Amino acid sequence: MVGAHLGSLASGDLATRCRQGRDHDADTWAARKRELTARSSSRWAGSITKATHDQWALARRSQAAHLHKLQAGIRMLEHRLSLPLGEKGTKRAPGGYRTRREWHAKSRRLACLKDRLAQVRQDWEAGIVHVVRGGKRLLNARHHLEQAQLTEADWRNRWEAGRFFLQADGESGKRYGNETIRLTPDGRVSIRLPAPLEYLANAPHGRYVLSCRVAFAHRGAEWADRVEANRAVAYRIHLDVERGRWYITASWTRPKARALPLAAARAKGVVGVDMNADHLAAYRLDPHGNPVGDPERFSFDLTGRAAHRDAQVRHALTGLLHWTQRTGVQAIAIEDLDFATGKTREKHGRRKRFRQLISAMPIARLRARIVSMAAEFGLAVVAVDPAYTSKWGARHWAKPLHSSTRTMTRHDAAAVAIGRRALGHPIRRRTAPPRHHRSDGGGPRTVQTEPGSLGREGPRRPATERAHDARGRAGEERTRGTSASSTVRDARSDSRWAQHPLLHTE
Repeated sequence: MVGAHLGSLASGDLATRCRQGRDHDADTWAARKRELTARSSSRWAGSITKATHDQWALARRSQAAHLHKLQAGIRMLEHRLSLPLGEKGTKRAPGGYRTRREWHAKSRRLACLKDRLAQVRQDWEAGIVHVVRGGKRLLNARHHLEQAQLTEADWRNRWEAGRFFLQADGESGKRYGNETIRLTPDGRVSIRLPAPLEYLANAPHGRYVLSCRVAFAHRGAEWADRVEANRAVAYRIHLDVERGRWYITASWTRPKARALPLAAARAKGVVGVDMNADHLAAYRLDPHGNPVGDPERFSFDLTGRAAHRDAQVRHALTGLLHWTQRTGVQAIAIEDLDFATGKTREKHGRRKRFRQLISAMPIARLRARIVSMAAEFGLAVVAVDPAYTSKWGARHWAKPLHSSTRTMTRHDAAAVAIGRRALGHPIRRRTAPPRHHRSDGGGPRTVQTEPGSLGREGPRRPATERAHDARGRAGEERTRGTSASSTVRDARSDSRWAQHPLLHTE
């Protein structure tokens, strides 16, 4: 009853805010809050108006992103339509269309995009946004119940549950950090009822105490420390219709992570990470840019529901961060990718599989999550230019690092290239010296080792000699020589022979 009542107030407040458009100011906000206070409470009114503003601002940002996407598509279509048929493109821009039929179809699409752009631009200038509480997908499912495999009653239950409003921001200094929805350290939940529903209260001061108790399996100790210190905690209560369960979510704001200087972050090396559509390829590099150990791979599956996909990404990043901590480095190097304008069909045309590939990569989600999660682990994140990391990594590092016990893929080599670029080193490996300058006289050096490791330039084991003291000079190893030579020429001597530059004629 509380969720339905507050949900109706939130829906009316959102409609009022959308009608105001760009004419909104502090006075109109205060007027809306005063109107809601009489029908709920001051704290509930503050939560509702804040949620309304957040939802309107999100719709406004989405509208701006849609506007920029339409403009990018129109520019690309106009460029390709201006080129002759069959003209080849470059690495930076595609060429002309192949046939006259395709050119005609794209010209019609250009007209459609221009019409959509005019409508979106008109709404943007007027401050009109299109938003619905409960979600557009659930709203459209009402007209396609068979495809959604829902009955009208099931859809109605989900629709009403999606439009409930049961969330309240915390206040530092108040009891247990929140006066509206209060959770005690032992898990008891109480809700401050709105004014029309205060007759349902079972506790003093118009509060309703739930009979059940809750517990947080994730970060429960951290939550308990906050509520015991009366620090602000925000709560949200929602209903899962499929499972028939109520859930409560706690959230709080963490202090801003201290930025680590770049030199300090690279002091112990980095872990280069190559982001792909189904896995993260990681490789550890020392401060000199040398690969250490074997590559690691953290896979995830992006099929199924949004909650499943989000959990898969979070699980892969958790494994990456734990492995990074074990290696001892303090920074993770990632690519600064952005496919916002690069995955449209106007740019790639018939390359449908490539567009599906880059569209499936959760770049924004991975980038946002890895920054926030790395701050919790005390790790720094270094973003590098993604240009040619896969191509140059495969050219310079895939073959040298490949061995009988290590299989190097193109993604592993790209992780090495990303790490070297983050350390400030060129991606290309060090040029091998001339053949006659190599101490071993063999092929080129295959791997750059650490400064302290013993390799081809290191000391050699004592060689066996045929002399009377060979066993003593060679240590405990057996030698082939069992006795000293019987000739004067082969006898061992400590003196050095030298020839005088001038002959003595006396």
